[in-house]
Amino acid sequence: MIRNFSDHAANERTFLAWVRTAIAIMAFGFLVAKFNLFLRLAQAGLSGHGRASALSGNGLGDIAGIVVTGAGLLIVSLAAIRFVRLRRAIDSTEAITGGARLDLALAALLVILGFALVAFLSHTMSAGI
Repeated sequence: MIRNFSDHAANERTFLAWVRTAIAIMAFGFLVAKFNLFLRLAQAGLSGHGRASALSGNGLGDIAGIVVTGAGLLIVSLAAIRFVRLRRAIDSTEAITGGARLDLALAALLVILGFALVAFLSHTMSAGI
């Protein structure tokens, strides 16, 4: 029997939830970057046929996609650090103090990412895309 099994299982479930969140964020970043590529290709196709194009090709979508994907990688890294630290703390006989800083950092990263996506979407909507 594994000592403190329920605590270890809860730690692993939390880690896997963070990993799923990070995978979703990385997939969204990939989608943003590829959609921006699609817009640039569509703009080139429309301008090649003598049509006026209102699509913006400033590359902001590429940058946003890379930043969002990088944020997903950062979330996986922080979640792995949190998982290992908590695993050691569960088996330790010493009293556990604090430890909320990494959880707050992960949450703050998601909030910053959310604000950046809102700014990106408002920019693209105001540009008429």
